[in-house]
Amino acid sequence: MKKNMGPTDKYIRLFVALILAVLVYLKVIEGTWGFAATAVAFVFLLTGAIGFCPLYTLFGINTCKRE
Repeated sequence: MKKNMGPTDKYIRLFVALILAVLVYLKVIEGTWGFAATAVAFVFLLTGAIGFCPLYTLFGINTCKRE
């Protein structure tokens, strides 16, 4: 699995995951929207941590700097 996310994308995803997790924890987002926000936060956390986004592969996007 080749990395296709640059550092800026990683930080943005991790920041959004943190914000969503806090909003769900504080019960600002509840119910169905809370479950959806939790799922998005989990996916963003996972993809941000490993540096690979499957959707980027489908659309041919690569923000990782070339070596």
